[in-house]
Amino acid sequence: MTFKTLYIAKWRQVLFAIRNPRAVFEGSKEPRKQFSTRVTMCDKFKLPVRYGAGEASVWVEYIQLAAEYKPAVNLGQGFPDYPPPQHVIKALSDIASPDSFLLNQYTRGYGHPRLVQNLSKVYSPLINRQLDPLTEILVTNGAYEALYSAILGHVDEGDEVIVIEPFFDCYDFMIKSAGGVPKFIALKPKPTESELTSNNWVLDEKELTSLFNSKTKMLILNTPHNPLGKVFNREELEVIANLCKKHNVLCLSDEVYEWMVYEPNKHIRMATLPDMWDRTITIGSAGKTFSVTGWKIGWAYGPQKLMRNLQVVHQNCVYTCCTPIQEAVARSFEFELARVNTPECYFNSISRELVSKRDYFVKVLRENGFNPTIPDGGYFIIADWTKLKNKIDLSSERDKYQDYRFTKKFAKEAGVLTIPPSAFYSEQHKHLGEDFARFCFIKKDENLALAEKLMKEWNAKKK
Repeated sequence: MTFKTLYIAKWRQVLFAIRNPRAVFEGSKEPRKQFSTRVTMCDKFKLPVRYGAGEASVWVEYIQLAAEYKPAVNLGQGFPDYPPPQHVIKALSDIASPDSFLLNQYTRGYGHPRLVQNLSKVYSPLINRQLDPLTEILVTNGAYEALYSAILGHVDEGDEVIVIEPFFDCYDFMIKSAGGVPKFIALKPKPTESELTSNNWVLDEKELTSLFNSKTKMLILNTPHNPLGKVFNREELEVIANLCKKHNVLCLSDEVYEWMVYEPNKHIRMATLPDMWDRTITIGSAGKTFSVTGWKIGWAYGPQKLMRNLQVVHQNCVYTCCTPIQEAVARSFEFELARVNTPECYFNSISRELVSKRDYFVKVLRENGFNPTIPDGGYFIIADWTKLKNKIDLSSERDKYQDYRFTKKFAKEAGVLTIPPSAFYSEQHKHLGEDFARFCFIKKDENLALAEKLMKEWNAKKK
């Protein structure tokens, strides 16, 4: 018997054993032993329980959907499809010169010195205290890792974490990975006879109060909020802050959309409320601040005693972030700090740039059968699509939740990709998101206009 023949014969035995385990077990002892070993190995190397079943996230699924069906307009993922400020691009290109060769090497693990110094200059006036750049600021691999380090660094086995729904989908996963127990409370729209805005989406104070107990370790706040665009007002923040203080709970404040707030709303930082500095970790993002989401630089700031836990996780996970990108972010901050009190400063101009896009696209959605919630911050619009139910046949889509079925069918038929908001709810509350779709409007004007054209054409065909 040749080697090739023997090889084929062995593989036939393996395939037969996999497809016919009963027959193998009823045969000789040797095949049974081999099959048992394979089963044991598969079981031994399965995904750890803390990661669940390893389901693909909504982002993985919808990026694949876009690759497969190639919708004409992608209003799903939250990133600009036009250039960031010119000085930001120039900062990175300047660093690529031979004279900056040392910037191609490791930098300080907890944050590039030039960057943490500038972050201190940006935030110290905003929180009315001097931030120590070396002990109270941590630079991370995007705001995503800042969240990860904060949750893994503070949540222990059995600790409860209050999560406000809808929420950025990684919150739930990270809490469970740390051994924590998420406790969910949903923002719900109040009835209104006027335009529905994100301010109409509120928490039930009694329900919120009932979630706090001796096991509560943390509450995660997101303001301005993704995906609703809600900017929590002072009264709402004080309710949360007072409960955190009463029950000795840490507030993890995700404020990555801090510069995108539309007048007359004001972004209030949780860390500035009375006695909240000592129990607040705040998250920020260069990707959102300078419209460079692919740079993946974020940060967290807070009191040294809380930040130490984040540093421990960071040094044993990422250790240090990309030096040239940190340097470019630092230089970009310096450019903006030099004009911080002028209308031209990007911190001030980005909301003016986006408000016209927001207003335009709210109008587009209304004219095409959607009922949008007007956001007070951020760059997403949640829109109720249920008036279109009689125009779209979802029976060919097999997903459990109808917002998944709608967004997939709408992408295929209209050529406009959006995101299903039920992805941002816990299993028990997913029904609260099923009537909506999330649209991202930080896009070129011509692409927003193309989305309008495609939706009008789609509606015309459905008459």
